[in-house]
Amino acid sequence: MDFYLNSLLRPHIAKLQPYTSARDEYTGKIGIFLDANENPYGSVTDKDYNRYPDPYQSELKEEIAIIKEVRPSQIFLGNGSDEAIDLLFRAFCNPGKDNVILLPPTYGMYEVSASINDVEIRRVALTSDFQLQPKKILNAVDDNTKIIFVCTPNNPSGNKVNRDEIRFLLGNFKGIVVIDEAYIDFNDEPSFTTELEKFPNLLVIQTFSKAWGLASLRLGMAFGSEEIISILNKIKPPYNISGLTQETVLAAIRNNEKVQKMIEDILKERSFLEKKLKELTFIQKIFPSQANFLLIKIPHATEVYNELIKQKVIIRNRSKVLLCEECLRISVGTRTENEEFLKALEKIVSKTV
Repeated sequence: MDFYLNSLLRPHIAKLQPYTSARDEYTGKIGIFLDANENPYGSVTDKDYNRYPDPYQSELKEEIAIIKEVRPSQIFLGNGSDEAIDLLFRAFCNPGKDNVILLPPTYGMYEVSASINDVEIRRVALTSDFQLQPKKILNAVDDNTKIIFVCTPNNPSGNKVNRDEIRFLLGNFKGIVVIDEAYIDFNDEPSFTTELEKFPNLLVIQTFSKAWGLASLRLGMAFGSEEIISILNKIKPPYNISGLTQETVLAAIRNNEKVQKMIEDILKERSFLEKKLKELTFIQKIFPSQANFLLIKIPHATEVYNELIKQKVIIRNRSKVLLCEECLRISVGTRTENEEFLKALEKIVSKTV
């Protein structure tokens, strides 16, 4: 199916003249800077943060491009992946007219962003084993459907989604297919960034919050065609990524061995946690996971959750989420944390179930 990006854009966005910052007009790093109304005496910290950061994060994108095997021009960086999600609605969805398709159970911010932007939500539930229903999804599409959101590995279920079914959507939908890969580092399949050249309507979202351990910095990534990325850059706030964040993430990327070790440790602990949970007879189901968490089905899930909270063991209660009735989601912790959780769980269930 032919894909025409300009036909998806909101008309006023297509005509928008973006804000031009001082750092757009002069990109050099050396000079007497009297252009941006900054404090010339430095900052109150022991580091000089008095100058505005690079609005397009050029140095950081060069490094990310190497590890992700894409071009810098195919990368958008946002204040968390949530910023990229919100900008997609602003760029492509006319309030009160257009719609997007969500595939519950899935990440909740798609719905929140749609609601904030007054965009209709059409839901096509996943199957009982949390896979797509491609024909039903396309049957829900009309001329005003702009985006389909696919989360893989899926949150809150943890499973990977069938790649061929995602490719079917990409090849048969004239809008944008967003693949949210927040948990890709724990998956045994490659990222869809490897298929950017095949599908001009593909946008892949990733994050530094999970495997990289940088959740507090709030840095999300979006990968897509240069045309889509240029639109996101056009409408983003001028300095959306702080200089401190750019510095810290650059240092992290240059210490890539550490993140690989952390991924290995998390996968090892995921296996340990799954093995121990299987030994507990009261666990009704452990769902397959390619993420850094496990979803389990357990009797009296809400009671168990509340008792765990009392013991300061904090997990997520997903019982009210579609297809996740009586389910709890457990993030993989350290060995000590996992053992403490298991100990508390057994003690609580012995009194509750």
